[in-house]
Parts: sequence; structure tokens; C-alpha cells
Amino acid sequence: MMLMRWNMRLGLAALCGGALLVMLYWSRCTDITLRPSKPSIGSILNKDQAKHNKENIECLINGEYSVVCHRDHDEVYLPFSFIHKYFEVYGKITPADGVERFEWSHSYSKVYHPKKIYDPRGTFATFENYNVEVRDRVKCISGIEGVPVSTQWEPKGFFYPTQIAQFGLAHYSKNLTEPEPRVRIIDDGEKNLGNWIVSTDATLSREFDTELKSNILRFTTSDQASSQVWCKVNISQDFVLSLDLRLKPNSSLTVVLQNKDKKETVYLHYVTSLQLIYALDDHIYYGIGVENKWRRLTRDLITDMQKGWALLDKAKRKSPRSKFKISSIILMGEGSAANIRVSTSEHMAHFFAAARWLVTTQRARGGWPVRARRRVASRVPDLRAGWHSAMSQGHGISVLARAFHRSKDVTYLRAAQRALHLLDVPSSAGGVKAMWMDKYVWYEEYPTKPPLFVLNGFIYTLLGLYDLHVIEGDNSISLAKKMFDDGMLSLKTLLPIFDTGSGSFYDLRHFTLGVSPNIARWDYHATHVNQLYLLAGLDPDPILINTAKRWEGYMQGKRAAHN
Repeated sequence: MMLMRWNMRLGLAALCGGALLVMLYWSRCTDITLRPSKPSIGSILNKDQAKHNKENIECLINGEYSVVCHRDHDEVYLPFSFIHKYFEVYGKITPADGVERFEWSHSYSKVYHPKKIYDPRGTFATFENYNVEVRDRVKCISGIEGVPVSTQWEPKGFFYPTQIAQFGLAHYSKNLTEPEPRVRIIDDGEKNLGNWIVSTDATLSREFDTELKSNILRFTTSDQASSQVWCKVNISQDFVLSLDLRLKPNSSLTVVLQNKDKKETVYLHYVTSLQLIYALDDHIYYGIGVENKWRRLTRDLITDMQKGWALLDKAKRKSPRSKFKISSIILMGEGSAANIRVSTSEHMAHFFAAARWLVTTQRARGGWPVRARRRVASRVPDLRAGWHSAMSQGHGISVLARAFHRSKDVTYLRAAQRALHLLDVPSSAGGVKAMWMDKYVWYEEYPTKPPLFVLNGFIYTLLGLYDLHVIEGDNSISLAKKMFDDGMLSLKTLLPIFDTGSGSFYDLRHFTLGVSPNIARWDYHATHVNQLYLLAGLDPDPILINTAKRWEGYMQGKRAAHN
């Protein structure tokens, strides 16, 4: 008997042409559900497909279950719906020059090659691509602190230092990479005066404020709902509102947004309250505090609207900015307002909000405790609320170093230096330091016992140390410099054991806990690659650049050689 040799190819090029496109199995990636059973081939093939295509063949996978494949002479083609899940690859059919083609990729993430040597005064890593505030795990931007509130491990929301620092670093980086914002002045008290309309039982006056050193609007309205001072505007595309605002109790600022297509109206109320956010139909409320003092309020109105919708289970109503316009601004109660403007962005205002939060909330030992319980791995105790993270410390240092560079305010520098303390305190004593084989220091993103040795959080901590050392100036006895050098030695020593041969490990729990490895998903793997390319520009040791290149190759389907 002559044995036929089947050449099993995992390509899909042939599937995109000819009669194969009529087969649903090969045109969609979700039609086959894999089950740990062995169904008959008749239960897999439907009659219509068998009628139109007589070359279908059963593919028996490891003797456990079957999928429908296609035979063409000595070739067998597997459906991409199977390949996608089984080999964790990605693909889609896209039009190109009027012809459809199948685009295959081995990972879903992207590597950003540094365009220049990393500079602590410049962008932070690839954070110009980050949009922290739009993440689902961000409940909203606080109306009092101006920083994100996280729901990552606590549904009620809490201030997560890592997330707040990333918010600041993203806006700092965007400020350096994006064009100058377009600014529209609504009322500056001098050259541009808003067209304010005052109801019969309300008052509006202009005067000079010695604290702000500028002309302001002073307003009062009665308790009647119809009593208000409002300014009619018609502004599209620009939705970042900034103004100086001073409100007495039971007062508010309201911004009215209108959807030009659906004729939908949304009311954003910024009220004298300590409540974070609440929503009722198309009325969304943010508390901005109760103190009768001047505050600079900077709000991304579209983000505020979408976070309110999310509370109402309207998250899918994420209409593009181009569909909306600002139609009016309403003042109610009693207070003052000044320097009102709308712009495309206010990145530095958001950055300094994060920097101020880090300064005002820093504890005596220099840390920013995480106020949420964190379950990390099954064989280690949970991290109880109040734990510290090296990544929070490192990111915080990176924010504060840049804030000092931009403002020259030594308050930020001193806070960054205080943040070093916990990096030198063992996890068992409430710090974040672990040791590998009692020799190599590791700054723990999650300070568990035993340690996990998380890679990406450790490298971000190294960047914070490098940032502070450079911003401090050339100082041979710099504590930040010593900590950075010690950490780099650890990284270059341990880096090979993070290599899987086809990707990277997220941490080393398979060593420390004796459990299954925690393989980094592609977005974390891409972060590892980006970080190594960045560090390779600071340290000439070939292990950094060689590992970065090899790990990038894994994202393109390359694998370590077999014996």
C-alpha cells in the first residue's frame, strides 16, 4: 500500500480565494467551539457545505476532538478559527487596492523603537500613546484632586498611585509630542467678554480680584430653578474646559453639551459637594469640594460625560467628539468665575495635578500606600490594603523629577528623594525590596512573601531611579544612582531566566512558588521589549539589545531552536 504524505500547512492564503470564501468556517474566526470530546464528523459538517464542497475532511486533533478541514490534493487546510485559538495567532480579512487579503500576525501588540536616547526631561517611555482616563477601570477624574479614581481592585473606587502617576506621565509626554493646543477664550475679563444673560432675579458684576490679580465675574441667583446666569456658546471639536472658580455652598457650574445628530442634550454639573460622581438620566454631577476658595478647574467634558454614562450602563454610547458641541455655560448660586476658556488639551494642568497629589499624599516613610486588597497568586497571602508597590514609587519619582525640572520647585525634588526610602526596605518590613539568592536586589511591584520578581514593574522602577539621578545633577554619591546601578546588575543577571524561547515570563513565580509559569501576554511582552530597547540606549551591555531583538522576533513568529 502506498502511503500518501500529507503536508499540513497552517497558511490561509488559499482560503481567501475561489470557492473557499463561501465556506463559513474559513471566513470567520468564531464559528468553531473546541470541546474536550470526540464528535462524529457528521455532526460537524452540515449538509449544505457537504453538497457544495466534497473536499472536506475530518481533522482529528490529538485523538481528542475533530474539526472540519479542507483537502486539496496533498494539502490539508485547517480553519483559522481553530488555528487562532490553538496556536494563539491573529488575523483578519481586509481590503487592499480593491482586493481582499488575509493579514496574519503572531501577536497583537506593537514595539516602539526609541527615536533617541532616553532623557528624563523628555517623554516617559512610550507614554505619549497612553490614554489613562478613558480606561474602563478608571471610574472618573476626581473633581477635587483632578486625578483618576481606579476601580481596578475596588469597585467603589480608590486613588491608585501607579495609575495616577501614569496619568501624569502620559500628559507630560503628550505635551511634548502633540501640536500646540487650539485655545478659545470665552471670558478673560479684558479683551474677551462672554455674552452673559442674566435672569430677572439674578445679578452679575465685574470687579478686580487681588488674589487672582485679574478681573472676575461675581454672580448671585435665587433659589428658583429659573434663576441663573448663563453664556450661550457654540463650540465644536474643543472640549477641555478651564477656569478659575470660587463657589459658596449650594452653588454650581453647569456645562451643556448637545449631540448635533441625535439632538441629545447632556448636562454636566460641577457642584459644591464631596461626592465623587453620580448621574441621573442626562444629568451628570461631579463634586468639586465645599471650601469657599479659588480653584483652577480643568475638565475634559467628553470624558466626564462618558464616565457618567458608564454609571448608567450607557458605556456603549461613546459618540465621537465630532458629534457634540458645547452650547452653554450656566452659573447658579453664589460665587465668582474668571479666565474661562476651552481648548483641545491642557496636558500640563493634568500633569501637575498628578504631581501635587503625589506631594500631598506622600507618607512619612516616602510611600504612597495602595488602599485596596490585592490577590496576586494562589500560594501567597493577599496584599492587604495599605501595601506599597515599587512601581508606584518608581512612577511617582519619574513624575516628581519632571515636575521639579519644569517648575524648579524644590518641593517636588524633596518628595522624589523621600520616595527612595521604601525601595531599600525589605518587603517583610513594609517596604518593596526582595533579594534573589541573597545577592541581587529586586524592587517588587507586588511585595509578596515569597517574592514574585515581576519584570515590567521592576524596570519602570529603574527608570524612576535614573530619572531622579539625572535631574539631581552629576553627583557620584547619589543614592538614586547607586540603587539604579544595583538594579541594572540584577536585571542583566536574571534576564535570561525570563526568556521562554517563544516569549517572556511576566514574573518568576515558577521558581519562587514552584507553580506553573506565568507567561506574559503579548501586551506585557511588548512592554518588556520596549523597556529593554530603552535601557539599551543607556547601558552598552549587549545582553540588553540582544534580548530586545530576540524577544521582538518572538512577536514575529520566531522561536528558539529545538535540539
